Amino acid sequence: MNQTLPIPLDITNQGLSSYVQAVNAFPMLSSERERELAIRYRTDGDLDAARELVVSHLRYVVRVARGFSGYGLPLADLVQEGNIGLMKAVKNFDPARRVRLVSFAVHWIRAEIYDFVLRNWRIVKVATTKAQRKLFFNLRKSKNHLGWLNQDEVAALADQLDVPTDTVQEMESRMSSSDVSFDGFDDGDEDGAMISPAGYLPDMRYNPERLASAADSEVERREQLESSLDKLDERSRAIVRRRWLQDSKSTLHELAAEYGVSAERIRQIEKRALNTMKDQLTA
Repeated sequence: MNQTLPIPLDITNQGLSSYVQAVNAFPMLSSERERELAIRYRTDGDLDAARELVVSHLRYVVRVARGFSGYGLPLADLVQEGNIGLMKAVKNFDPARRVRLVSFAVHWIRAEIYDFVLRNWRIVKVATTKAQRKLFFNLRKSKNHLGWLNQDEVAALADQLDVPTDTVQEMESRMSSSDVSFDGFDDGDEDGAMISPAGYLPDMRYNPERLASAADSEVERREQLESSLDKLDERSRAIVRRRWLQDSKSTLHELAAEYGVSAERIRQIEKRALNTMKDQLTA
């Protein structure tokens, strides 16, 4: 199925309530009709058949999307993402397996909504590893109260999901915190400004210790470079300097004409010299 599959309903323009009313008005398919449409799409690429399969199952997308309403994201956005999952399910549905499309599609719908929630729940992504993604969708429903998990609950959840207990605690801390603007709000309240990271994180760009350390490192690198250059013969040293260490760099052909050799010979000398310098610098 390509992206030109005609879906006549637009949540943005019609509003969610009108959309839900419209999708519930589509007739549900019998197993025979569903199988017939799936075969037509799979064998002949019939987009009209695919369209009928999709629109007859849009009501199920809404039902699944409502289960994710506790994450503070617009239900319309969740439904739109679920619709993408439904279309992917129709594309991959095999009628020969004798499974109803809704049973197959629900996994695709949830996968798309899962991914959308993880990408948009916070400005900073809170779940990056496989263990953290599992915890993200299990922490809330595993809590028996509004406070933090106790040690027994942490251990039980870690055992249930086969993740370390410290990962459970770290993920709970991430989900309990909120996004903070780096610069905060410019309302004239200096005490309030200290709450934002810009109010208490130091600017290390002009730290004397860091500047002195950077200067020492630069001097040391230059001394090592000059020492490695001194190990080369005069011609190789001149070629490396003019090819790499001058603002106006010479070309292979310019050096070839000056030394009366081919450009390939200059390239070979340059390569051998750089390898020698590399050995000196890494020794």
